[in-house]
Amino acid sequence: MSKQELTGISFFEKYLTVWVALCMAIGVAIGVYLPGIPEFLSRFEYYNVSIPVAILIWLMIYPMMLKVDFKSVKKVGENPKGLIITWTTNWLIKPFTMFAIAYLFFNVIYGNMIEPEMAKQYLAGAVLLGAAPCTAMVFVWSHLTKGNPAYTLVQVATNDLIILVAFVPIVALLLGVSDILVPWGTLFLSVVLFVVIPLAAGVISRTVITKNRGLEYFEKVYIPKFGNVTIGGLLLTLIIIFSFQGQIIIENPLNILLIAIPLIIQTFLIFFIAYMWAKVWKLPHNVAAPAGMIGASNFFELAVAVAISVFGLTSGAAVATVVGVLVEVPVMLILVRIANNTRGWFKTA
Repeated sequence: MSKQELTGISFFEKYLTVWVALCMAIGVAIGVYLPGIPEFLSRFEYYNVSIPVAILIWLMIYPMMLKVDFKSVKKVGENPKGLIITWTTNWLIKPFTMFAIAYLFFNVIYGNMIEPEMAKQYLAGAVLLGAAPCTAMVFVWSHLTKGNPAYTLVQVATNDLIILVAFVPIVALLLGVSDILVPWGTLFLSVVLFVVIPLAAGVISRTVITKNRGLEYFEKVYIPKFGNVTIGGLLLTLIIIFSFQGQIIIENPLNILLIAIPLIIQTFLIFFIAYMWAKVWKLPHNVAAPAGMIGASNFFELAVAVAISVFGLTSGAAVATVVGVLVEVPVMLILVRIANNTRGWFKTA
C-alpha cells in the first residue's frame, strides 16, 4: 500500500476487511455457542425491523449524511459530462449488470452448489448492492486519487437525491424479474427509515450548527466527532447479523467465497466502464477517477439495512450484502492504485 493510501484513509477504514472478518467470526461463534443472545434480540422487532439493528444503522448513516452539502447541487452544470457518466453508470448500467452477473453465477454456474431458494436470496442481496451506489466512502476514494473535491461533492449530493426516487423502482423491477416478491411498501419504508430520516437529520444539523457555530466548526470539530461511529455501528451490526446466521455459515462456509466472486467481477467492470468512458470523452483525471469510484463502490449501509428490513436478519440476502462490505475495501484500494498508475492516460485539469 502506498504512503498516500496510508495517510488518506483512517485506521479503521484501512483495515475494514479485517474487522469485518473478525466480527463475522464473533457473530458465528455467538450464534453457535450462545444461541440465547440472538433469540433475545429477536424479541425487539417491529414489522420485521430489528430495533437494535435500526439504531445501529442510523448511527452508521447519519455521520455520512453530515458530509453532504446540498448547496453544491447548484454547481451541477459546471462539469456536465462527468455527471452524465456518473448518473448513467450508476442508475442505467450498474443495477442491471449486477443482476446479470449475479444471476449467471448463482443460478447457472453455481446451479449444483447452491439450493435454488438460497440462490434467490443471494441474488436479492446482490441487487440491493447494485442499486445503491456509494455515498460517503467515495470521498475517501476520490481523495486517494487526487479527485476534484467540488466535483465529488456534486456527485454525492445528486446521487443521494436520485436514490430517493430510483432505488425502490429499480430494486422492485429486478427482484420481480427473478420472481422474488417484495412489497413496495416495505421498500419505501426502508428508504424513509434509512435514507430520508438520516438525510433530513444531516441537513438540519448542518444548517443549525453552521448558523450558530460557523462552517469551520461544523467541518473541523462536529463531523470528526463521528469519525469512528459509522464503522463501530457497522461492525456491531455485522456481529448481530452473523449471530443469526451462525449455524448456516458453519454448514455452508464456501458460500461466502461463492458470493464474493461475482461481486468482485461487478466492481471491476463498473469501474472500467465509467473510467474508460471518461477517457473517451477526454475528461481530466481528477474527474475520471471519482466518476469510476462512485459506481464501483456501494452504499452498503443502505443495502444491509434494506436486506434486513425486507428479508430478515437470517436471510441469505443479508449475508450477501455483508459479503459486499467484506470485499469492498481491498478491491477499492486496488482500483485506487490502478487509477493512480494510469494518470498519464488523461489530460490534467
